[in-house]
Amino acid sequence: MSSSLSHRRVEVAMGDEKYGPKVGRQWSVSKPVEYVLREQRLVFVLVGMAMTSLFFVFLQPVSRGPDRSVPDSTSVGVGGYGGGAFGTEKALEKAPYWQQQSAIVNLGGKIPLGLQRKALRIVVTGGAGFVGSHLVDRLIERGDSVIVVDNFFTGRKENVMHHFGNPRFELIRHDVVEPLLLEVDQIYHLACPASPVHYKFNPIKTIKTNVVGTLNMLGLAKRIGARFLLTSTSEVYGDPLEHPQKETYWGNVNPIGVRSCYDEGKRTAETLAMDYHRGAGVQVRIARIFNTYGPRMCIDDGRVVSNFVAQALRKEPMTVYGDGKQTRSFQYVSDLVEGLMRLMEGEHVGPFNLGNPGEFTMLELAEVVKQVIDPSATIEYKENTSDDPHKRKPDISKAKELLGWEPKVALRKGLPLMVEDFRKRIFGDHKEKGTVNSVNM
Repeated sequence: MSSSLSHRRVEVAMGDEKYGPKVGRQWSVSKPVEYVLREQRLVFVLVGMAMTSLFFVFLQPVSRGPDRSVPDSTSVGVGGYGGGAFGTEKALEKAPYWQQQSAIVNLGGKIPLGLQRKALRIVVTGGAGFVGSHLVDRLIERGDSVIVVDNFFTGRKENVMHHFGNPRFELIRHDVVEPLLLEVDQIYHLACPASPVHYKFNPIKTIKTNVVGTLNMLGLAKRIGARFLLTSTSEVYGDPLEHPQKETYWGNVNPIGVRSCYDEGKRTAETLAMDYHRGAGVQVRIARIFNTYGPRMCIDDGRVVSNFVAQALRKEPMTVYGDGKQTRSFQYVSDLVEGLMRLMEGEHVGPFNLGNPGEFTMLELAEVVKQVIDPSATIEYKENTSDDPHKRKPDISKAKELLGWEPKVALRKGLPLMVEDFRKRIFGDHKEKGTVNSVNM
């Protein structure tokens, strides 16, 4: 019996299967998947419900197509402030969220009644200046928090002091040539002297402001993810050979002239803005501003409108340089601010011409000033300055089409408002016997 047992042990040892440790099974994806497919039916029910919910949340408004009860973006953008605005607001309240946001963009930041809007934190460089202070007024009125950054070379505290004490307003005395650390949603970069008297006073400082200052603010926008709006100028066109000037025109600028610190400085600033946009993904907007006038202008800044108004009020001859046949286009400051806000809130980079296409010779402007202030005012001719453009008139077709913007205030309506402001600042509250003539548009 023992022999048979030993024989059996030999048979087992010599079998086909080799004796050794247990080999571990390799993990396979297919088996769990097969198990889920075979047993876990509930998983697919839940996944299907989730996919259906996502479809209705994100894709349904697109598939429905436009809601005809709401005006299209063009009519909303143009008519949002005039006739039909009340009807637009009513319709927008009932519209889907995506259409409400589209309409808000085209309204240039003006929010229809009944729609809630997130308040933004905005920095305005040069915010104590002429244009900047009017922009700050509109942003504060809209409900945003505003930080004004200004070195007060041309800006004045008086322009923004009515906001002192407002918790949504801050004022920082700072030169943008030096870096600045802030946390904001939007940057309106207006800091730069804009009149010949001021930018020629220290041309090196002017070009540093345009180049180094713009670099600093673009760097800030890149770091914090803020949208950046550059206020460029019609001076980038130089003494233009194209009339009127379109945004596609590259200009005719003297790179070594006495105005080059400003002209070429702004051209470089535009280059920097576009390079940051293309290379670093910064949300950039570029506005090319044409001659602007209105209250809070510097009284003796050398610009033609402020010169004529101040001289006429002081009973001095109005100075006309050259033969007075050179032309300019004049927009009221509220129109410009509206254009800047529409550009910032819109989805187009630009550049955009922002100006009034109404064209006046210097002699025609002098006549309008005489009608408004003093019909007996005289004109004094002087030699023209170097590189003074002969013609200047914006083509604003692009702004009309893409921003729904065009100027509303005619020169003969806006000029008396500026004259009243200058009268108070020159003479105090005293008013002369000859009050401002009322002139129709």
